[in-house]
Amino acid sequence: QVQLVESGGGLVQAGGSLRLSCSTSRGTFSRYAVGWFRQVPGNEREFVAAFSWSGGNTAYADSVKGRFTISSDNAKNAVLLQMNSLQPEDTAFYYCAAREGVGLRAMRWYAYWGQGTQVTVSS
Repeated sequence: QVQLVESGGGLVQAGGSLRLSCSTSRGTFSRYAVGWFRQVPGNEREFVAAFSWSGGNTAYADSVKGRFTISSDNAKNAVLLQMNSLQPEDTAFYYCAAREGVGLRAMRWYAYWGQGTQVTVSS
């Protein structure tokens, strides 16, 4: 099992950048896929990006493709989400999640979730 801890959220102006980090305080990511999801109050949680630690595969939502990059930090056993060209519509609570297995996009298969971190983009 893993216990997830997110960091890196905050307030940024439109066009700016933030980097989120997801690390585990227990266990390692070696056999997991790690994903980022986001949620706005009143809306469903949606897939943002995911990374397969064992295969190195990545997946992105169309809305963030070309602006966000997900990667691993092997030294820190963490998964990073670099978010560039942020827009007000990216404002949401961002959650890190982990799952065993190979699928990346389907939220229902993610068994482990962090507490989340707020990202706010001002116009």
